[in-house]
Order: sequence, then C-alpha cells, then structure tokens
Amino acid sequence: MLAYCSGMRNNRAGWAIAGAVVVALLAGGGIAWAVRSGSDKPTVTPTAAAAPTSSAVPPTPPPSPGADISGPLDLLLIGVDTRVSIPGWEPHADAIMLLHVEPGLDSAYLYSLPRDLRVEVPGSGTYKVTEAMSRGSRVAGSKEPSVEKGYQLLARSISAYTGIKQFQAGAILNFGGLAKLTDELGGVDLVIDQKVESRHRKPDGSLRPLRGGDYIGPQAVYQPGRRHLVGWQAIDYARQRYGLPDGDYDRQRHQRQLVTALLTKALDEGLTTDPARVDPLVKALGETLVHVGGRKPVEYAYALRNLAPDKITRVSLPGRGVGTGSGYRGEQLTPEAKGFVQAVAQGKAAAYLKSHPKLVDK
Repeated sequence: MLAYCSGMRNNRAGWAIAGAVVVALLAGGGIAWAVRSGSDKPTVTPTAAAAPTSSAVPPTPPPSPGADISGPLDLLLIGVDTRVSIPGWEPHADAIMLLHVEPGLDSAYLYSLPRDLRVEVPGSGTYKVTEAMSRGSRVAGSKEPSVEKGYQLLARSISAYTGIKQFQAGAILNFGGLAKLTDELGGVDLVIDQKVESRHRKPDGSLRPLRGGDYIGPQAVYQPGRRHLVGWQAIDYARQRYGLPDGDYDRQRHQRQLVTALLTKALDEGLTTDPARVDPLVKALGETLVHVGGRKPVEYAYALRNLAPDKITRVSLPGRGVGTGSGYRGEQLTPEAKGFVQAVAQGKAAAYLKSHPKLVDK
C-alpha cells in the first residue's frame, strides 16, 4: 500500500496531477499517486562556486521523472468486490478496465472485459476471469488472501487472452474509495443514457434490506438525462446490471462513463493548478488503493500529462453467454470484439475502430 507523506508535496505537483488522474481515477487513486511517490522537484548537488561573472550559465536541471517513458502503454484497472473488507474473503475482480495509451502518449482507448469472461488461467484451467483473482490470492499456509498475488494471476490471465505482453502498471480499488473520491470532488455530472433502477439502495441512499434472498423496499432510480450525482449515487448507478437490457455490458459502459466524468470534473475544478486541494482527496481514499507497477506513479503522471479526457476513446466490447439456463458457464466476446482486443496488442486499434465504428461508445 502506498504510504502518504505530506511533506513530499511541492509546487510542481500540478502537472503531476494532470497526468496521474488519467491513470488512477480509473480506480480512484491517480491524484493520490501524484503526491505519494516522492518529490519530483529537480535538485542540483551544490558544488564549489566560481567567482560570479556576467556570462555565467546556470546549471542544467536533470530531466523530470518519467521523461524517458514512451508509449505504447497498457494499464490495468481493477474494481474489487466490496466484501474484500471481510477477513478471509477472497477478492473478486468485479470491474475490469484496460487503458491503452498510444505511442505519442496523447491519445488512448478505454475498454472493459466482462467479469464472467471465460479465459485460460495459467496453471489452473479455464475459468471466469473474475475467478483468476480469487484463485491467485490464495497463500499457502495462510487464511488471509493476498490482493497483490490475486492481481498478478489476473494480469497473467488477461495477458494470455488479449495478447498484451505486459501491463506497465495497475491499480486496485474498492467501490467505497471511489465514492469518497467522488464526494471530495463535489459530486459528478453524468449523462445517463437509460433508466437504471438500483438493486441495492433506497432513494435516500440507505441500503435496501435483504429478505428471502432478494432485496425489498423502494429503490433509487436514475432517469435518462444530464444528472448531478453524489458519491453513493455515482457508484450505485455504475454498479447496476440487473434489469438492464444488456446486463453487465450496460454496466461496463456506465463505469467507463463515470471514469471520464470524474477525470473531467477533476480538471475542471482546477486541481492541475491548485495542488493544495489534493490533501482531502488523498485522505478520502485512505487504504482503499493498491498500486502495482515497476515505475513510480509520479513518473507515469508526468508521461501522461498531455492526455486529455476528450482524447480517451471509450470502446464497448459486445459478447454473449456460454451455455444456457442453469448450464450458464460465463461469457465470450463476439469475433468483432475479440478482433479489437487483438488489434490493441498489435498496435492497430485506430485502424480497427475506423472499420468497426459501432464499437465506439456514443
């Protein structure tokens, strides 16, 4: 878990926020990344100074951390089942989003994989991709699962399925952390594209009681149109799949909408020019975020400083069920959707979408 040090903030954090928010607002933590990873302020080792002259040349500062990062980049963002807070509960990947950043690092594609997608799990066989995380989290001789180990097997399973050889970084967040972040941003504006009835919440935000295996009582309802949602509403809306025409595929689209809306709100609120406002966001996240990656998050933040929300293309990957009725085994992507995944791995995403425009979220 990333440790927060307030003394590491500096007056150049603005650009770091701009880039990092792209990476980790997908899982609720990018702003935190930008200030948790250490000072990015260039330092120069003092040397014996010569007598000043009018022609003296100031020392050249070292390059900014992350200046050497080049594209393409593939980032893996995971929302875990909220029951991960229960001792001994094996984490499940409830939301799986991938961000592919093009070589120039100024445009990207955001797409989702169904949680029930059937994939080959290395060393185990064929399972739903959400199960890869739970199976990988098991630690021999311990009753406590490891979220990080679960992520590692999940990433390997997704790599084998997609053909993406490596994910440069990943983030894991539970939904409670994302709700807190939304509230700290003052809520979020979403264009709701279809009527969504909550399975979990009442109109006042309290939980609906569970009786006889089903939820009862009045439901929160999200009507089509432009709406301002507070934290619990935004996450509740993005979690629903029951009662929707395309079930989990509709839910995936709503999650991508929320990610883009959060990023837009963070930039509109001036976080790129007022790093002092980052503290409440960091504190709101608490211990809800796990970051996985070889380079420091602040380095990815700088590398992605030019990636604006309108340069992120959201992509829907249609699929269908495997098996029928009580014999349901999971999901599989359509040939067209699998073609996009393969195109990403081959560096041909733009060309593929040009010939398959219906995959782009409207």
